[in-house]
Amino acid sequence: MATFAELNDNIVVRIIAINDAELLDENGVEQESIGVNFCQNLLGGGPWVQTFIGGRRKQFGDVGCTYDYENDVFISSQPYPSWTLDGNHDWQPPVAEPVEGSWSWNEDTQAWDEVLLPEE
Repeated sequence: MATFAELNDNIVVRIIAINDAELLDENGVEQESIGVNFCQNLLGGGPWVQTFIGGRRKQFGDVGCTYDYENDVFISSQPYPSWTLDGNHDWQPPVAEPVEGSWSWNEDTQAWDEVLLPEE
């Protein structure tokens, strides 16, 4: 199945899955533009962009995330106001998460709080 994201002001508002056969050209080669036209004809709205993990679009375009046309990537929603977007289009905390243990970001203190797991 191929997955397409409908955009409104570069924000993903809807995700649909269509049969891979709907993307094939006359030579049997998948073409994103054919899938875009299929989505447009079927549902209207749009613009539509294919979303997948891997290759040039490393993040899946889920509802609420942003599509960056210039870099051809989907960017997830900012998890906390203090986090910044890096050059790989990933959100980074102002303080690196500790390597060992389980941690949860505390926006009020701008620090990681250890999550204590129940003993078995």
